[in-house]
Amino acid sequence: MPQPLPILYQSTDLVAINKPHGLLVHRSPIASDASEFAVQLLRDQLGQRVYPVHRLDRKTSGVLLFALNEAMNAAMQQQFMEGKVHKTYLSIVRGYTPDEQTIDYPLRRDEGRNAGTMQDAVTHLKTLQHTEIPLPHGKHQTSRYSLVELTPTTGRMHQLRKHMAHILHPIIGDRPHGCNKQNKLFLDHFAMNTMLLHAQRIQFQHPVSGEEIKIEAPWQNEFERMMETLFNPAMVRI
Repeated sequence: MPQPLPILYQSTDLVAINKPHGLLVHRSPIASDASEFAVQLLRDQLGQRVYPVHRLDRKTSGVLLFALNEAMNAAMQQQFMEGKVHKTYLSIVRGYTPDEQTIDYPLRRDEGRNAGTMQDAVTHLKTLQHTEIPLPHGKHQTSRYSLVELTPTTGRMHQLRKHMAHILHPIIGDRPHGCNKQNKLFLDHFAMNTMLLHAQRIQFQHPVSGEEIKIEAPWQNEFERMMETLFNPAMVRI
């Protein structure tokens, strides 16, 4: 029997889980190796149909929101389309990032009928911590990393991964947009092969009650292990 998915929030019409690294939201033809999916696992766990109102990449952990009926699904989809849902991510990236930066860089659509067309994409970056560790890499005797808070104002596929690669601070563990040399370094030195991107928080106004909802997800095991290895987690202010 699979482990129950960690539920962060539940009401009569919405439920949020802390999605583990490596779990697909739903069945995909590009991931034929997968046998478990968040939609089916949560449906079986709750004993009712669930509707994912957004998605997270397979290797991204954190808050994943589902509607429990079609009306709420439509209402939340509308809020996402109108930019009324605010999502905040944490990520560990290569190098020293600036204190703050807005990445306004259009991205090419990867899928659908309009594949290949360019879409506006904006991400706000805030650096929470820098670290330098005595781990030689290439011509350098040390390795530098940053813990960043990422707030997308658009919801393009792989937006955060592509934007961080664009500013030359790729997310550790990202494939194919990240740095293969850094990914190998983390695999060889830390036995770490997931992607260090975590959906920390989601905020929105409940479509029916009007209540302001804020849901936060604790770090998954690998993210927490890397935080303790590279940074001082007690200094993180979220």
